[in-house]
Amino acid sequence: MPLPDGFLQELKLRNDMTEVASSYVNLNRRGRNMVGLCPFHGEKTPSFNIYTENGSFYCFGCGVGGDVITFIMKIENLDYIDAVKFLAQRAGMNMPEDGYDDSMSALRKRIFEANRVAARFFHSTLYSENGRNGLAYLRGRALSERTIRCFGLGYADANRYSLVNHLKSLGFKNNEIVQANLAYQNKNGNISDRFFDRVMFPIIDLRGNVIAFGGRIMTDAKPKYLNTSDTPVFKKSSNLFSLNNAKNSDGRTLILCEGYMDVIALNQAGFTNAVATLGTALTQEQALLMKRYADEVIICYDSDEAGQKATARAIGFLRNAGLLIRVINIPEGKDPDEFLRNKGDKGHDAFKNVIESSGNDVEYRLSKLRNSYNLELTEGKVGYLNGAVKILSSLDNAIERDVYVSKLAKEVGVSPDSVKQQLLKVTRRKSREENRENFRNLQTNLNGRNDKINTDRYKKQRIATAEEGVIAYLIKNPDKLSYVISNLDENKFQTEFNKKLFTYFSERIKNGQDIFSSISADFTQDEISKIFEIVNSDFTRIVNDNTLRENIDVINDEYLKLKTSDMSDASMEDIQEQLKRLRKHHQ
Repeated sequence: MPLPDGFLQELKLRNDMTEVASSYVNLNRRGRNMVGLCPFHGEKTPSFNIYTENGSFYCFGCGVGGDVITFIMKIENLDYIDAVKFLAQRAGMNMPEDGYDDSMSALRKRIFEANRVAARFFHSTLYSENGRNGLAYLRGRALSERTIRCFGLGYADANRYSLVNHLKSLGFKNNEIVQANLAYQNKNGNISDRFFDRVMFPIIDLRGNVIAFGGRIMTDAKPKYLNTSDTPVFKKSSNLFSLNNAKNSDGRTLILCEGYMDVIALNQAGFTNAVATLGTALTQEQALLMKRYADEVIICYDSDEAGQKATARAIGFLRNAGLLIRVINIPEGKDPDEFLRNKGDKGHDAFKNVIESSGNDVEYRLSKLRNSYNLELTEGKVGYLNGAVKILSSLDNAIERDVYVSKLAKEVGVSPDSVKQQLLKVTRRKSREENRENFRNLQTNLNGRNDKINTDRYKKQRIATAEEGVIAYLIKNPDKLSYVISNLDENKFQTEFNKKLFTYFSERIKNGQDIFSSISADFTQDEISKIFEIVNSDFTRIVNDNTLRENIDVINDEYLKLKTSDMSDASMEDIQEQLKRLRKHHQ
């Protein structure tokens, strides 16, 4: 059974959409609405809108929309019931005692418990006879007992059934252990440990839950690091190792590292603001997550080719998220862990000096480009300047561009005006390309070619647009339901998704229910986004009685055309109605 409608209405009333979103997004008023930079994709111009009249949000940049429950589901990576519980706790409300499907929430809770038990088991194993190799490895990396305990480091011994047997003894079921990705299941239904003979690194979320693990092998076997795959409580592309610690550090600066050991070594040296990705390259989701806790990110990747590529990729995502960036070059090509170990007691001061001497991302990219050319040669100067101008064309701040233009001109020995002229050409060309791309995307969105929710839209654009107009009108004017259904039969809708929406909202209005209270439970997140695109698009925002009648006429006309396209299948009633409409249009 669904959650009671009255409870959901009260929940939303106590969790104002603007108030909740402002904890994650800087919002400014624009008319009756609030706008800000979208927390779900990188952007430089605000396209994230909150509609105060109906408590919804929609981003015209990435197409994500919904209500306050949908917002929490997406930004906190929670399922529906857990998002409701999150908001209920925020508002000081008690959940209904029963009458709703809590199966996914219950599974998530069991996975959290299994992970917590596993973390304790791995940690205790580390200090047992079976964990001797793992403890020796960590001590060999110069980790103190305090650091080992602070990060809850552990060891999965070589026995393939140690953790599985321990979890089973505590009442965990096979499917719970497998869903937590702590075990594999074979064709016979038997399960065995996913992690064995590995030093274990628990991954902890911002609420203190153990959500996953990383494990380093003690042999030469591959992969060297094994990470938990995505589970109902963990998505590696939207989490960061040690962010739970870093978010409490002073200042709004994060150090982005490549690996767990780098983060741990930096923490031990006093840099508690270090984080790392979880076995994957940095994603836009992770960059946006960092934006919530930092204004500046210091990239501290290895100086090898792979590290250079990862740095270039990270710069793009971090800039899109609106973060200031600096890039560290560790002397002698060492990683942070090795650098700190070599410096011993002087590690903190030495690394602090490295940070202070680091340049921003533009300086890093220009320096890397400069090393590719011989500036003693004319062609080297030209190549360097052309490449540098492309880098500067990505800067939004005109003052910042002018500063670098002056530096480049002086460095290469050319006039600033010539650099500015070339920069203007590049930025204009780039702007034209972006405008063409935006126009192509707009055309694609308008004709519905890439509409994955209403897959009928591309072939039936005229009627789909009219159907969306009727749905938007009905949502905004539920008191006009009787008029709408007296002039329009739901069976005349020709796109299945719009028909589904019309039926759904009509039934809720008939039953006296709030239109949106259960939307997060009854539709997928993509479907919800589509619904709020319909409600808040430029076209459907301009809905009144006249446009309603026009849209109803379009739907009825298109239905009759469909029915009478083959006269042999048309009833006399259909033919007469079509003739009547044709006469009306020709009067």
